[in-house]
Amino acid sequence: MNSGTPRRVTLAALTVLAAAVLVGGYATAQLTGEGVRGDPAVERAFRSGDAGQVVGERDAITVVATDSTAFVSDEGSGPRRLAELVAFAPDGSVYYYDDDHTRYWDVDPFEGTNATVEYVYADHLDADECGAETVCTRNGVERVNLTTGEVTDVYSRITPGKHSTRWHDVDRVDDERLLVADIFRDRVYVVNTTTGLVEWEWDAQSEFDPESGGPYPDDWTHLNDVELVEIDGREAAMVSLRNHDQVVFVGFERGLLDEWTLGSDDDHDVLYEQHNPDFIPAERGGPAVLVADSEHGRVVEYQRVDGEWERSWVWADQRLTWPRDADRLPNGHTLVTDSNGDRVLEVDRSGEVVWSADVGFPYESERLGTGDESAGGESAASLGLASQEPPAARGEGDAVSRVAAAAPPSLVNAVAYVLPPWMGVPKVLAALVLLVVAPWWLLVEYRRSAYELSVRSPLTVRRR
Repeated sequence: MNSGTPRRVTLAALTVLAAAVLVGGYATAQLTGEGVRGDPAVERAFRSGDAGQVVGERDAITVVATDSTAFVSDEGSGPRRLAELVAFAPDGSVYYYDDDHTRYWDVDPFEGTNATVEYVYADHLDADECGAETVCTRNGVERVNLTTGEVTDVYSRITPGKHSTRWHDVDRVDDERLLVADIFRDRVYVVNTTTGLVEWEWDAQSEFDPESGGPYPDDWTHLNDVELVEIDGREAAMVSLRNHDQVVFVGFERGLLDEWTLGSDDDHDVLYEQHNPDFIPAERGGPAVLVADSEHGRVVEYQRVDGEWERSWVWADQRLTWPRDADRLPNGHTLVTDSNGDRVLEVDRSGEVVWSADVGFPYESERLGTGDESAGGESAASLGLASQEPPAARGEGDAVSRVAAAAPPSLVNAVAYVLPPWMGVPKVLAALVLLVVAPWWLLVEYRRSAYELSVRSPLTVRRR
């Protein structure tokens, strides 16, 4: 046998095996609908009027807002970019569905109703729609009765460009006023929707160095969340500065409350580009902050003890990839929204997943009847919740998962964000093998062949 034959056979076998893994994964995803971002099962159920169960049963309506980034097939008009606002009935059927907007972000129950929510949306507009030379984004709030489908426009404003100019969160203050997280101008403000006047404003530039955080001014703070809270008996805004890795508290009268700040810029041991922190007050076991610690791939809670923040609870499982919302429910469970994991899940007090819904790239979810976000829940310290981390983080589990756990979280999340969901860790490794081994194999075969490529003009193939 030729001395080069075993090497050629090995390279060929690895190439064929890696290709088979990728083709098989793609074919399975297309046939079953599993792992296809955009959740075609939910969309198909709505379009067809199918009243059947698409997710597991739960005791109340669950509303999910998605920030989908993938193209899905739309029969009759070709592929399109899909984001959706979907409500699942207690029996697991689709109660409400809408995909009219480019993106859906924050969704909150509307006080005094059983099945009405307000949500934040973003619509990307062409230059001619903007009355300008470049594209722009309409950021707005709408209210929808999930039972009747009646939609009411609440408030909207246009920002230039897209991506880092899209608002992610707006909270209601009272019947007329909204608290807005203005990601474009790195500020939070209170607007009177009746008069259109801004009644209060805090600008991050008044307290933070432009050299900190993200690139200034394009995506400096990535201010992605705001919540109306009470600190020492006075109203304040809790603000998530994602690119500064911290949650800050701003008093309406006192300004930035430095001593309450959770985290600091680039201190990734505390928070790493977090989303959607929820405040739990003293009367429910706090002060505490429950937050989706996104780049770490975990949900984490910090308890206020003697004027300092102490980590009191951590939860993650093997699949949790890039969570962007977590709500503590009145029963002590935690409702988690895992964007890169393409699912919404409910975790009980023991850390077990008791309900899960596959949804394409969800941003935030709400369980109606439990209050806004974590308003009806208690702190982890009060409930005595035990922390849980996935086996790979403890050095256990399969080798592939341990390798992924050892990689930088930002790298893992970036790969998960770009690749289709059906490409889990084994298929990513198969793709890497294919990219490395296939060219090597082809080079070996070329060198052993009876032909060579002439680079002279014209390009020709000739016998050696």
